Amino acid sequence: MIQGGLKKKSKPNSEIPSSSLADMAFLLLIFFMVSTTFPKEQPRRLPFPEAEQTKKVDEPRKNFLHVYLEKDGSVFINDRLVPMEEVSSVVAPLYEETDRKLVISLRADRDVPYRWVDLVQKEFQEARAVRVTFYTNLEQRVTRERR
Repeated sequence: MIQGGLKKKSKPNSEIPSSSLADMAFLLLIFFMVSTTFPKEQPRRLPFPEAEQTKKVDEPRKNFLHVYLEKDGSVFINDRLVPMEEVSSVVAPLYEETDRKLVISLRADRDVPYRWVDLVQKEFQEARAVRVTFYTNLEQRVTRERR
């Protein structure tokens, strides 16, 4: 005997398919890894000196090295405390790997004794780093001009 007729249709499935969840999680992970930026350093809250005239340096951010000099003579390079006598050994390789395009932004406390500034400049000279700028507080100058 030949059975004929129509087959019974299957009921709709009410479960969420879990076979592609791993793919979606992996794609989200890749998206967040690619789109996230990480700051190079934490800004240090120092009272910076003021200047009558300044010139903005137009260089890409990757060519800047921020060196913080505090009142007690402590030097921070990329959020790492570096002893004064080791500054040149840290700066020299960084300066050479950027094909001498590195610009050192010296950010010194307003009340730092000049002897510390002189010592850190001698360390830069020993590292043969010639592109050094002194950071000043622009906001205080601008608010003073508005008055």
